[in-house]
Amino acid sequence: MSQKQAGGPPGESAGDWCLYQLNGAAELEVSEADIISTVEFNHTGELLATGDKGGRVVIFQREPESKNEPYSQGEYNVYSTFQSHEPEFDYLKSLEIEEKINKIKWLPQQNAAHSLLSTNDKTIKLWKITERDKRPEGYNLKDEEGKLKDLSTVTSLQVPVLKPMDLMVEVTPRRIFANGHTYHVNSISVNSDCETYMSADDLRINLWHLAITDRSFNIVDIKPANMEDLTEVITASEFHPHHCNLFVYSSSKGSLRLCDMRASALCDKHSKLYEEPEDPSNRSFFSEIISSVSDVKFSHSGRYMLTRDYLTVKVWDLNMETKPVETYQVHDYLRSKLCSLYENDCIFDKFECAWNGSDSVIMTGAYNNFFRMFDRNTKRDVTLEASRESSKPRAILKPRRVCVGGKRRKDDISVDSLDFTKKILHTAWHPTENIIAIAATNNLYIFQDKVNSEMH
Repeated sequence: MSQKQAGGPPGESAGDWCLYQLNGAAELEVSEADIISTVEFNHTGELLATGDKGGRVVIFQREPESKNEPYSQGEYNVYSTFQSHEPEFDYLKSLEIEEKINKIKWLPQQNAAHSLLSTNDKTIKLWKITERDKRPEGYNLKDEEGKLKDLSTVTSLQVPVLKPMDLMVEVTPRRIFANGHTYHVNSISVNSDCETYMSADDLRINLWHLAITDRSFNIVDIKPANMEDLTEVITASEFHPHHCNLFVYSSSKGSLRLCDMRASALCDKHSKLYEEPEDPSNRSFFSEIISSVSDVKFSHSGRYMLTRDYLTVKVWDLNMETKPVETYQVHDYLRSKLCSLYENDCIFDKFECAWNGSDSVIMTGAYNNFFRMFDRNTKRDVTLEASRESSKPRAILKPRRVCVGGKRRKDDISVDSLDFTKKILHTAWHPTENIIAIAATNNLYIFQDKVNSEMH
């Protein structure tokens, strides 16, 4: 197996990627409800779930290897679609609660069924996904339609049998975790103990047991006694992948706090604070807004944390609190455009980030349907585009370049012609292979590196 296929660096030019699949309609007018709001692979990468602003969850399943082509693993086809959340109204606060799915998290599989958590702004739900390909027939006391027979007509007993039937995928809500949050839920994370998970809103983080819906434990509360003293909010949080007592949360001031639940029940006092001192030469009106962390992800090894703010992605070593070990510029050419990005509210966009399977490459989104990859070993980076026009199936994606004034090369795009309505906010990387899922408005792009693609 090549280094690439194992989730290694993207190779000589990190642009050896090709479009594997594209799901979604090419509509000029996109319905708000169809806009994808989260993307998540399960722990094996065989299933991929997306949530949208209409409260729906769509699960894609990777086709199994065929007998004729033993190395060929197929495309991701729609496995199940269900309505996870409906719009609600909070009569006490006269607030409408949107149905939009903010986050989806898969639970590690423990039997034949799959389970996932989905959340909107207020309510988290646990869903169970099961398959049925047999049905029982030949009951003694029921007829074919399931109605009870007249007992006087039963003259002999028979053993019911299971008959094959067309595969049915059933999705059932197992638990509904409501009333845990006053503010909007921004993240959920399943603990490595597989029994608990946490949910975070702007000011509080709650710990839930997966089997108990009527109570949760508040483990972080940064709400000041007087709301006028509020200076920062929680933006994201995640459990450590191996140590069930550790979790991290990020703030709108650009800091990360690592907490240890063994220290105390309420983790308001963090164990470690990761913060980079601000460069006074870069100080501006927008400094605090662009330093707000929009996403934080532990590496698979558990040694590093990846954070995304408006202009950069940073890699932090858990053992070093003073500054990140790596900083990558995502779109530094926007530094001169912050004023107009503030006026059109783009400066508040929350971009996500992702690690590849071996923690050697990181990925995050940008504007104009561009997404960026940074190879941590070679320090190479590449800009690629998720678009119908430039993505021909199985053709290698051409790296894109943005130029700022001065000389312009062929195929370069000017910073003034970037489309800020097209943005890649939600991305996911297959846990072991070089397969990535990119949400662009209502379309889901699945890209694969060329080595994978040729093997399949």
